[in-house]
Amino acid sequence: MGKRYLFTPGPTPVPPEVLAAVGAPVIHHRSPEFLPVYERVLTRLRDVCRTENDVLLFGSSGTGAFESAVANLVSPGEPHLVVSAGSFGDRWVAMTTAYGADVDVLRYAWGETPDADDLRARLREREAKVVWLVHSETSTGVVADVQALAAAAKEAGALVVVDAVSSLGAVPCETDAWGLDVVVAGSQKALMCPPGLGLAAVSEAALGATGSSPRFYFDWERTRKAQQTLDAPVTLPVSLVTGLDVALGLLFEEGLEAAFERHVRLGRAARAGVKALGLELFSPDEDRSAVVTAVRTPNGFDATDVVKGVRDRFGMTIANGQGEFKGKIFRLGHIGWFDVFDITTQLAAVEIVLADLGADVERGVAVTAALEAFETQPVS
Repeated sequence: MGKRYLFTPGPTPVPPEVLAAVGAPVIHHRSPEFLPVYERVLTRLRDVCRTENDVLLFGSSGTGAFESAVANLVSPGEPHLVVSAGSFGDRWVAMTTAYGADVDVLRYAWGETPDADDLRARLREREAKVVWLVHSETSTGVVADVQALAAAAKEAGALVVVDAVSSLGAVPCETDAWGLDVVVAGSQKALMCPPGLGLAAVSEAALGATGSSPRFYFDWERTRKAQQTLDAPVTLPVSLVTGLDVALGLLFEEGLEAAFERHVRLGRAARAGVKALGLELFSPDEDRSAVVTAVRTPNGFDATDVVKGVRDRFGMTIANGQGEFKGKIFRLGHIGWFDVFDITTQLAAVEIVLADLGADVERGVAVTAALEAFETQPVS
């Protein structure tokens, strides 16, 4: 087997130090060896979420963290509002509906950016207990202005829940300063770990507004009480927690602000390279789009062939479009353990595959454009 490259919006590449920690001998989840690791991880998660409140840790995917929010905050028949502009906004719709909420959807076309004034107007028409938001919509590459959206929701007296699965650690997400009541995320994106850990930063207001839906594994109060004494209510995936401890150490060694700047530069590099190829961006051409770059497939070509060609010829996994955009766009991930040469590697492979498929692309300029964009433009 040749060398493999993982360039999707998630899961993302994992640093060798983290893999080494995950692969170390398993220890008991209530042993003296594990408890300081557990405590350090819970403390660091508060720091990365920018919150003074508890961050609840679950053995689950990011979707499990999603469901913890729904199971704890939704009672059947209650009014809830979801802002949806892509696949993961639609996931909030599906989950809140499954739990019996009376769900209103402020819906945008995929690729559009939600607007705070639209949300403000909708909330004047119809109240909502909770407004459900997506920070980074990886199906489209759009990163929403969650700070403005949350302010609009708060004006109407609603709680705010944010999907930050792909944004946490990559772009600023100020839980307390922006008035976010719940921020959910997973281990497999900018936190540079394998999939398997979900987390939810939960405000006191959210804890005081829990609903009547049945829950057990994802019960916030049960988990919170156990974490306060470092006595997890269930057996945690201890190897993943140990890996997360190392990954968070690497993130804070770099510095959160430095990580945010690196992601801005990586996004700039990806977009500059795509445009140099003569391709059209699907995701916005703005610094906030620092998580994934979505690219329109040239007319007459199928993104499925691009994804397959890049994988089969070069061992690189990039992402197809989702839903109705499958085949119409492809997505280049740049969150987590990435540097600019990961971007140029993706671009070079895409250039070769598209050219061989017969697409009219500009040869030999994408890598230079990406490197220049990464290096030369200051980050404000």
